Amino acid sequence: MSALVLCALRAALPALPARCLRTAAPRRAFAKELFMGTLRKEEVFPFPEISNEELEEMNQFVGPVEKFFSEEVDSRKIDRDAKIPPETLKGLKDLGLFGMQIPEEYGGLGLSNTMYARLGEITSLDGSIAVTLAAHQAIGLKGILIAGTDEQKAKYLPRLASGEHIAAFCLTEPGSGSDAASIQTRATLSEDGKHFLLNGSKVWISNGGIADIFTVFARTEVVDKDGQLKDKITAFIVEREFGGVTHGKPEDKLGIRGSNTCEVHFENTKVPIENVIGEVGGGFKVAMNILNSGRFSMGSASAGMIKKLIELTAEYACTRKQFNKKLSDFGLIQEKFCIMAVKAYIMESMAYLTAGMMDRPECTDCSMEAAMVKVFSSEGAWTCVSEALQIFGGLGYMKDYPYERYLRDTRILLIFEGTNEILRMYIALTGMQYAGKILTDRIKEIRKGNVGVALGEFLNKLRDTMGRKVDLGLVGDRGVVHPSLQESGKKLEENIYYFGTTVRGLLTRFGKTIVEEQLVLKRVADIVINLYAMTAAISRASRSISIGLRNHDHEVLLTNIFCTEAYFKNNYAMAQLEKYADENLDDYIKKAAKHILEKRAYTCSHPLDRTF
Repeated sequence: MSALVLCALRAALPALPARCLRTAAPRRAFAKELFMGTLRKEEVFPFPEISNEELEEMNQFVGPVEKFFSEEVDSRKIDRDAKIPPETLKGLKDLGLFGMQIPEEYGGLGLSNTMYARLGEITSLDGSIAVTLAAHQAIGLKGILIAGTDEQKAKYLPRLASGEHIAAFCLTEPGSGSDAASIQTRATLSEDGKHFLLNGSKVWISNGGIADIFTVFARTEVVDKDGQLKDKITAFIVEREFGGVTHGKPEDKLGIRGSNTCEVHFENTKVPIENVIGEVGGGFKVAMNILNSGRFSMGSASAGMIKKLIELTAEYACTRKQFNKKLSDFGLIQEKFCIMAVKAYIMESMAYLTAGMMDRPECTDCSMEAAMVKVFSSEGAWTCVSEALQIFGGLGYMKDYPYERYLRDTRILLIFEGTNEILRMYIALTGMQYAGKILTDRIKEIRKGNVGVALGEFLNKLRDTMGRKVDLGLVGDRGVVHPSLQESGKKLEENIYYFGTTVRGLLTRFGKTIVEEQLVLKRVADIVINLYAMTAAISRASRSISIGLRNHDHEVLLTNIFCTEAYFKNNYAMAQLEKYADENLDDYIKKAAKHILEKRAYTCSHPLDRTF
C-alpha cells in the first residue's frame, strides 16, 4: 500500500487538529521535580490517551506496515548480505515510512510522537531497517524539522519524506565520540560571505554511504559579545551534490549489519550560507535537541521486539520436553518469561507516557524522561534477548534461528544515541542542577529573613526526625491510583520523598564537586529511572483496570512485581549514598581500578604459582 493510498485513507477519516512540532518547554517537567522529592501527579495521571479518531487513523497505518514486514522483509538475508535490498527500501518508501514525522504539508505522514512510537514497534522487528529509518528521520532530518527555516523545510522535506532523498546525521569524529564539543571538522566563511568551505571527516555515520542530505556539525569562527573571535559549533545542511563529499566502504559490524555505516569525508565542500541550521555558532544546541527528542522511541521499539520474542520462545517452551516435563513447567524457565514480560511492560509504559507528554500542546520538555526511557529500554532489551536465547539453549546459538541475530542487533542500543554511561550522567546532573538552584534560592530567602521559608524547612526536618507519614496524593480516598495498586503507590511515594532527602544531602556534602562523583551520580540516575518507570507502570495499569481493558489483572500483577523489586533496589541505593555507609564500596572500587590501570594489566598471581 503506497503512501498516497494511506493519505487517501486518512482523508476519509474525520478531520483531526493539526499536529505541530514542539520545541519549547513552558511547563515544569515531571522528572526534575522528583529530585525535590515532589510528585507532580497531574503530569502523569491519568495515563495519556488518544481519541477514537486518532486510534482509527493509527490502525490504518499499522495494518499495511505489519503485513509488509511479515511478508516482504527477509531479515536473515539482510543480515547475511549486509545490505537492505532495493525492493525492500522501495516498499518502505511506498508506505511513507521515510516521512513518518514530517508534516503533511511537506508530503509526510505527520504522525504524532505516540503514532511514531506505535509504528516503531513494528519496524524494530528488523534491526537494520529500524536503524536506517531512525538515522534518516529521528536524527538525519530532525534538525531541519526543529530548527530549519521555512525555506529549508520547503526545499528539502518533500523529497526526504518520499524517500527520494535519504538523510544522515554527521557528528561523530575519530577523536570525538561522546565528547561532541571536541569535533575538529571546520567550516570557513568565504571572502564574499556567501558560503562556507567545509573540511573534515566523520565516522560511524549511519546511512553515510546512501545519503543524499547530511546534517553536518563543524567548527566556525564566531565573534562573541565581547568582540572576541571564538570557535563554536555550527550545524549545516549539506547536499552530496555540492561536491567534495565522499565516503568509505561500509563497516563490517557485529549487528545491524544491513544498515549502511561508514566514514564520510568533506573536502572543500561549498555550503551556501542559507544552509546553516539555526544560528552560526548555535550548532551544539541543535545537536543536543535533535538527540534528546528521539530517544523515547527506543522504548516502544524494544518492547515490540521483546513481545515478538516472547511469542516465539513461549511456543518452544510449551512444546519442548526435558526430564519428561515441558520446559514451561520449570521454575527457572518461568522466571525468564516473567522477566521478559515485566521489562516489556515497563518499556511500553515509559515510552507511551513520554510520547503522550511530548504530544501535549503545552510543549513539555521531556529530554530527561526520553533519556531514562533509552537507558532502561536498551539494557532491558539486552537482558531479554539473552534470556530468550538461553531458553532455546544450543538452538538459540545457531544462525538458522533469529535469536543470535537479535542478540547482535540489540547490543548497539547501549552505545548509540548517547552511551548509557553518558546519559546516566546527563540524567543525574540535570536533576541535581535543577534541585541545587531551588535549594540555593531557598537558602538565600532564609538569609534575607524570610520566616515562612525558614519555618517550612524546620518543620520538614522535624517531621522527618519523628518518622513522617509520606502522602504525595497517590493513594487513599482522594488518590489517583487504583485500589489494586495501593501498595505499589505507597512504595513509590516513599521512594520519591526520601530520594528528595537524599539529593539534598548529596548537594550539601559535595556541592559543585558532585560533577566528579560519577559512581554517586550513577546511583542517583538509577534511582530516578526506577521512579519514573514505577510511575509510568502504575499510571498505565490504573487506567487499564479502571476502564476494563482485557487482561488488566495481568498488568496489575506485572506492575506490582516491578514496583516491589524497584522499591528495595532504590532503598539499597539510597543507603549506599549515605555518608560513611557500610554498603558503599566506592573507595575500594576506585582503588582496585587505579591499580589495574596503572599496571595496564590484571596483576594477581596465578593460582598455580609458588613461592617455595
